[in-house]
Amino acid sequence: MASSQSSSRHDRREPLLITEAEPSQADQHAARKRRYSITMAIRGTSLVIAALTAQYSLWLMAVFAVLGTVLPWIAVVMANDRPPKKHLDPNRYRPPAPDRILESGSSSKARVIDM
Repeated sequence: MASSQSSSRHDRREPLLITEAEPSQADQHAARKRRYSITMAIRGTSLVIAALTAQYSLWLMAVFAVLGTVLPWIAVVMANDRPPKKHLDPNRYRPPAPDRILESGSSSKARVIDM
């Protein structure tokens, strides 16, 4: 019985998850800062492109200028939003199936012992 349990332990590639805790506050904060920085970099790029395309097309310049104007608001909203709960199928501990299973008492052939 012990040998069957020990062999299944060595077959796993990922560690067992024993808690449903969310990522730490520091990890969440780092992810939000990274998302904010990326959004603001896109904003800066769109403003530069708007300035460069002003002499070729006013419509294209307007699109990039509006994008550069709206992105700071979007970046702040995304940075202040907590991450969604992840629906994962983690590698959880599952006890091994028992070697023997007791019969259920619902069958009509069940033996009753009265004293």
